[in-house]
Amino acid sequence: METSMTDAPAYGLWFLVLLNSLVFILFAFSFTKPRTARDWRSFGAFSAFLVALFTEMYGFPLTIYLLSGWLQSRYPGVDFLSHDAGHLLEILFGWRANPHFGPFHILSFILIGGGFWLLSGAWQVLYHAQRTGRLATAGPYARIRHPQYAGFVLIMLGFLVQWPTLLTVAMFPVLLWMYLRLARHEEREMEAEFGEDYRRYAAETPAFIPHFGKGK
Repeated sequence: METSMTDAPAYGLWFLVLLNSLVFILFAFSFTKPRTARDWRSFGAFSAFLVALFTEMYGFPLTIYLLSGWLQSRYPGVDFLSHDAGHLLEILFGWRANPHFGPFHILSFILIGGGFWLLSGAWQVLYHAQRTGRLATAGPYARIRHPQYAGFVLIMLGFLVQWPTLLTVAMFPVLLWMYLRLARHEEREMEAEFGEDYRRYAAETPAFIPHFGKGK
């Protein structure tokens, strides 16, 4: 199978690496407002993921370089120094049109948009709950106990679908494990602060994946 993608080389653009990293990091920061050391750890790990992603997207294509022999033998008609060829899932699954309109790219926008929507909604609820000294149970918190962590995961998954790299694929499970540990630590703190109210809330509300079809 042969795919032709021959747009101009699109690497070594370190200004775009910096610009995109800053835009997405600041955008996420505006929704999360990290305050505690735990908040900063989760936000810092997310930021490192974004920097690694955009470095390969616009700076140096490490993944394509390491896999160049296999890729060129399997897809000899592809110019892997073009930007479009960096959308590896589109190539591997034989999407011949512009990858920006391909199914994986569209799915990535849905995941990324959903992640930022979760971050935004969760932060507003959490902010008001903390100001009043109450347990956050409204908005996204009515469906899952950790919408902010779920939002980070959705955004990272969306970028993985859009532009998979060896480094970000390796980072993803590590970050999942880190967010799980942070969530468990947070739950112990909430139980110590709110007691039976939190235990009742935790028994009725899943941690990360909502029970669709069940009203609250």
